[in-house]
Amino acid sequence: MKVFRILVTVVFGVLMVLSCSEKQDFDQLDDLEITPTYETSVFYVKAQESLINRVSGLSFFTQDFNFDAFEEPFFADRVLSGVISYELENTTSKPIEISLEFLDENENILDTEEFRMDAAPTSTLMRDVSYGPTGKSLDIIKNTSKIRLVATNLGDGSSTSTLENPAIVLRSSAKFTLDLK
Repeated sequence: MKVFRILVTVVFGVLMVLSCSEKQDFDQLDDLEITPTYETSVFYVKAQESLINRVSGLSFFTQDFNFDAFEEPFFADRVLSGVISYELENTTSKPIEISLEFLDENENILDTEEFRMDAAPTSTLMRDVSYGPTGKSLDIIKNTSKIRLVATNLGDGSSTSTLENPAIVLRSSAKFTLDLK
């Protein structure tokens, strides 16, 4: 009986060695693609109509947003493509213009986005701007250090909308695909 067990163990061992198995391919990592998509809010700006009426001159809001995240090597070296989405609402009695300037660290203008919107009632303006193979140059995004927003009142400084809580609201978000390999 002991010889039978040894014989069965040897036969089973030989069958295991000769069984159907593939040669291990440890170079598979070279073929692996890791390209996650990250989404984030870029900025949110809201200006009440009462504030717009108090500001003298056309430009009622100017602000620089520091945005060094695009310049970080982890992002700049890996970004493949992206989309920045904008959503603009105007419930005021004023036609408006909003200008966004993408600036590098020396404050050179890399790109500009312009928005014009009539006084309320208007629908929400939505715009997607692509960067990468199907859009604008990725170098704009990679070199952006600051975003300058300038909002201009193209109407008067005294009218008031009949809508509840009249304001101008600009929202933006970004979605980028990175190569993590």
